Amino acid sequence: MNAAEAIVQCLKSEDVSHVFCVPGESYLPILDALFSEKTIQLISARHEGGAAFMAEGYAKASKKVGVVMATRGVGATNAAIGIHTARQDSTPMVVLLGQVARAFRGREGFQEIDVEACFRPIAKWAVEIDDAQRLPELLTRAFRIAQTGRPGPVVVALPEDVLHEQVDHVTFSKTIVPKPAPNEEDIQRIEQLLQSARRPIVIAGGGIIWSKAIDTLRLFAEKWSLPVMSSFRRHDVFPNNHPLYVGHLGLGTQRAIIETVEQADVVLAIGTRLSEVTTQDYKLLSTQKLIHIDIDYDVIGVTYSPHIGVVSDAKEALSRLLNIQLQPSWTDWVQERRETYERVSSLPSIKRNVNEEMIHTLQHLLPSEAIITNDAGNFASWLHSFFQFQQHTYIGPTSGAMGYGLPAAIGAKLANPHRPVVSLSGDGGFMMTIQELETAVRYNIPVISVVFNNQMYGTIRMYQELRYPKRVIGTDLSDISFASIARCFGADSMRVETGEQFSSAFTTALQNNKPTVIEVMTDPNVLSPFLTMEQARGGKQ
Repeated sequence: MNAAEAIVQCLKSEDVSHVFCVPGESYLPILDALFSEKTIQLISARHEGGAAFMAEGYAKASKKVGVVMATRGVGATNAAIGIHTARQDSTPMVVLLGQVARAFRGREGFQEIDVEACFRPIAKWAVEIDDAQRLPELLTRAFRIAQTGRPGPVVVALPEDVLHEQVDHVTFSKTIVPKPAPNEEDIQRIEQLLQSARRPIVIAGGGIIWSKAIDTLRLFAEKWSLPVMSSFRRHDVFPNNHPLYVGHLGLGTQRAIIETVEQADVVLAIGTRLSEVTTQDYKLLSTQKLIHIDIDYDVIGVTYSPHIGVVSDAKEALSRLLNIQLQPSWTDWVQERRETYERVSSLPSIKRNVNEEMIHTLQHLLPSEAIITNDAGNFASWLHSFFQFQQHTYIGPTSGAMGYGLPAAIGAKLANPHRPVVSLSGDGGFMMTIQELETAVRYNIPVISVVFNNQMYGTIRMYQELRYPKRVIGTDLSDISFASIARCFGADSMRVETGEQFSSAFTTALQNNKPTVIEVMTDPNVLSPFLTMEQARGGKQ
């Protein structure tokens, strides 16, 4: 077989069922090989950034490797935003990029870039395969690197002439992900430190999700009455209605929830890199004793020097921690912090705006197994502050990438066709990947897109008003009818202004099972659940 056919055989061996792309002349042989492979569905997107977001959302929802293809330099750089998102979100992804023929390399050939140099700072690994005989070795390695340790994106450049060459003795085997475990000494040290605690907490991150340890985390927390907080945009790592859940560490986290961490004396951080957002600009965890468990050696000690640092798969560690012996003395404190969380995370009985009405409707109408994706923007602060997530129900970009919500929802729906999938976007972010609505229509992928239209880049406007009151520049947007645009794409759409209208529109969207856009007209003066335009302008003297 030729190299392109070998690539498709590798995809099959890794149980790849979907490949996302914008077609490119530089990798036509791979497209031709996929034409004959009925077990893999090709999803042709409208923009490489959208295709990369789809692959990233698909990977998160399926717990498999996301695969995206793009053409030479112009397509490759368009896909960079999704690659960066996968890197910061620790999402396994393999990116197959076309490249100019070897004879043209180094001459600034048509659309040529140095792929390895360009993506080395962004991807987990970047490689150019310039010998067809090494393709099985290097592509297998790419899938292994993407999935093992801390998962991430791997970029593989494929010179066009290599794809036509014959490959001998092609054999592929599915990657088996190793699961390192803590040793007995590690477990004993953790047991001793937790037993000395009076106010311990667990900070749970995405490593819990990737290791499929959500249920094990719940059993561990319940056995020892340990309060659990979720790291940034990992809300669904622990059921939010559980009496041991005490909050989310993200953007705009309320002061009362941050105080839970400040009061803690021992912190067990597991499966989290303790990012800037999770640690509130690295200001938390300055006095607490820290136990840091992560599958990646390079994560431990980067932001904080732990008292105990353990390299381990999250599920393996938690399974062994189920067997330690503790005598919890902190139950009253946990109940107090849970009551604090409930107090600050409950919607007002009388809803103050359509955003709060929308969250109320989602909470009551969405089936428990539904998946929510979201873009970057202030609209998400209502979701993060008030929505009660269940397990395996949330997909959001820790990278804060705009344009993520819709394409990630498409990927998630393909991974879980029988689960409702809803994306939330602002008017700024939605416009960045609105073209992927046509992709959803063309492939009949019934996602529901809720678009909050306040005719501005709301997050930047908030900071602009806080720091430079009334000096507005660059953040105003036009009055666009997203509902009308959606109808032109062939999707269903509704434009609403009240909570009652949203409830009716959302009920219809759930029943219609078609790509649908619900445009929610929101008050530009309400910047977040806790800040108005007037308050922002008065905040700087």
